[in-house]
Amino acid sequence: MSKILVFGSINMDLVVRVSNPPQPGETILGSDFETFPGGKGANQAVAASRMGGEVTMVGRVGNDDFGDVLIQSLVDDQVKTASVIKDPKAATGVAMITVARNGENTIVVAPGANYQVSVEDINNARPLMREVDIFLLQMECPLETVETAIELANAYNLPVVLNPAPAQSISPSVLSSVDYLTPNQSELALLSGETDIELGIKKLLSWGVRNLIVTLGHNGARVVSEGIDQHIPAFEVTAVDTTAAGDAFNGALTVALAEKKPLLEAVRYGNAAGALAATKRGAQPSLPTRDAVEQLVKIQK
Repeated sequence: MSKILVFGSINMDLVVRVSNPPQPGETILGSDFETFPGGKGANQAVAASRMGGEVTMVGRVGNDDFGDVLIQSLVDDQVKTASVIKDPKAATGVAMITVARNGENTIVVAPGANYQVSVEDINNARPLMREVDIFLLQMECPLETVETAIELANAYNLPVVLNPAPAQSISPSVLSSVDYLTPNQSELALLSGETDIELGIKKLLSWGVRNLIVTLGHNGARVVSEGIDQHIPAFEVTAVDTTAAGDAFNGALTVALAEKKPLLEAVRYGNAAGALAATKRGAQPSLPTRDAVEQLVKIQK
């Protein structure tokens, strides 16, 4: 079984269904309200666990009811939580999400305890880095801790998958230290400073990014690596809620890479997981199992 270390955010998602997203200054009536375990880090940890990885999570929650529920949810999905700290001062992070009829979402995150994750927390995770096969992280925690985590992983020759979300600037030197970078189109534009996807890809490659996987939503993914520049089409599904589809992609991709699958095959696994996640409501409840992903990969060749 592949061993995955995930560092990142742990949130409670507060979800309201709407016909169409509200415009500035507009008040609208929603329909269903639901709460779901979420946060990009926790979502990706659960996604990797359901794909068959042995997953350890590093992060923080508040010492509150939401924090208790979120830790238990990770445990229920066989994610190891000994390195998830209950912060005595900060509240658990929350994400306020609206989901429109077409499944598209808008998200506002109040980071809470996620932004109290410290360099010390990362240093305390050093022993874990010696024991795992691959390291997956995102950018819903302080950038300083993300950069420190990448540096430490490099020191241990641990392959790094960085999902640069939510989009924010990060130095070219850090990006060049990442083994697999998985931006979507808007994140690619912000990282590179280029609105044209081709120019954005060229700039990141010029900075030393080795394996670039640009996720394109319902259009699949573009993979650019040494000797490879290929579009991997999406799987055909009926989207209900795209929340966590990107997290499903990253979790499945990371497990496939840890299992030494070829990059293009690993991306197909990611595409299948992302597609299946979009067919169900919620973040973690929508994340698919390994069997479901492999079945879809087999059916839609």
